[in-house]
Parts: sequence; structure tokens; C-alpha cells
Amino acid sequence: MMSAVSQASRIKSDVKTGAWSWGRPSARRAIGPRWRVWAMRMGPPALFALFLATWHFVSLRYPPFILPAPATVAERFAAELFSGNLAYHTAATLSEALPGLLIGALAAFLLGYPIAKSPLADRLLSPFIVASQGIPFIAIAPLLLIWFGPGAAAKIFLCAIVVFFPITVNIIAGIRGIKPLLRDLFRSLNATRWETFVKLELPAALPLTLTGLRIGATLSMMGAITAEFLGTDRGLGFLINQGRGLYDTTLVLVGIVTTVITALCIYGAVRLAERSLIVCHR
Repeated sequence: MMSAVSQASRIKSDVKTGAWSWGRPSARRAIGPRWRVWAMRMGPPALFALFLATWHFVSLRYPPFILPAPATVAERFAAELFSGNLAYHTAATLSEALPGLLIGALAAFLLGYPIAKSPLADRLLSPFIVASQGIPFIAIAPLLLIWFGPGAAAKIFLCAIVVFFPITVNIIAGIRGIKPLLRDLFRSLNATRWETFVKLELPAALPLTLTGLRIGATLSMMGAITAEFLGTDRGLGFLINQGRGLYDTTLVLVGIVTTVITALCIYGAVRLAERSLIVCHR
């Protein structure tokens, strides 16, 4: 009898201390989220390290002017950064990409909102907007340089064209995605058009609008770099093009890496603004 009691108390203490918990379903469910959290935190750095290791071992089979090693690119990146050359060209590209993003987003809202609200505006404007996306922007860039010259205006205009379509589509989807029941509710409350816009349409379309803005943020860098390829004396596109002309593969990779870092920073800034705005509207 005493042995049975002592065995029962030992089992109870094992359960309390967790000695028997590893085989239980609740414990397995608790372990699962831990692995997912660990994978989300450590996955991107691990994949990046794997990418660098693969790059390094592949570069051992080729001469440096074909594929330089990551360490060589990092050294050149640091040299260009400390010399101020990289900051100068990055600032030049940002002075074209950011205004183009803002202008394109404003134009997308001014056209996307009427298209979403009016079937007539949809029928009149949508075919031209869709047709404009069938033309590669690399083909438009030479015309813009001829019309506006090699200054910043042509590059800003090209960036605006590139970011315009995805933001417009998301604005239209956000406005049209509002439930008819909510619109009927605002009509029953005798809400004005301005009140409906501010309190219903703008908050409802905000998530999709910011999603389009995130896409446009990265595309604006693409538009600026493309325009700089065709004619300029500054910018990351000029830096990459200069490296290509000199067969300086390391300089080309430095320009590409800087472009990626800059695009990620713009994307992160838009994502941070998106979170802040959504929290404020909630």
C-alpha cells in the first residue's frame, strides 16, 4: 500500500516538474511555436550566410575580374564609402527616386479614386492606364531624356511612371472592396461625401494603398537606375555603368549591393509608416 502511494506521489511530482511533459500533445504544441519563432529570427541570417558561403566557393573557380569574392566586394564597398563617392552617388539616386515615388503616388490617388467610384471614369481611363503598362519603361526613358534633357526631371518622371500602376491598382481594389452594408450605414446616418471619404473610404483603402506604396518604393529605385544608365554623370546607375565600361566587376557589384540596401531601407521606412498609420486608424 505504501509503495503504491509513493509511486503515485512520484508520478505527480514528475508531472509537476515536466518530466512526463515531452510526450504530451500540449507540450508538442508548445514546442512548435518555439521552433517557428527561432526559424523566423534565425532563418534570414542563416540563408544570407549560406548565400555568402556559396558565392565565396564559386568565386574560387573564376578569376577576380569575372567574379570577385565577397570579401573583395566588401573591401571595395568600404573604400568607396569612406571616400564619400558612394554616398554622393546614392544621394543623387535618392533625389530622383523619392520625388518620383511621391509624384507617382499622388497621381495614382487622383486617378485611382475616380476610377473606383465612377463607372464612366473607369471606362474612359482604365484602357489608357493598362495600355501604358504594355510599353517597357526602358523604351520610354530615351524619349524622356530627349524631351526633358539629361537632368533630374526626366528621371523623376520615369520613376513616377514606374510606380504609378501598382499603387493605382491597389487604391482601386481598396475602394471597391468596401462592403455595401457599410456604405448603406453611412447613407442612413446622412453622412456627407467628405465624412464618408475620411471615416470610411480612406481607412478601408489604406492597407491596400500602403501595400502598393511598398511595391512602388522598390520600383522607384529601378526606374532611377534605368534612367541613369542612359545618360547622366552621377547616381548609382552611372556608377554601375562606369564599372561595366572599365570591366571593373567589383565596382559593378558594389553599385548593385548599394542599390539593394537603399531599396530595402525605403521599403522598411514605408513599412514602418504603414504600421504607424494602421495603429492610429484602429
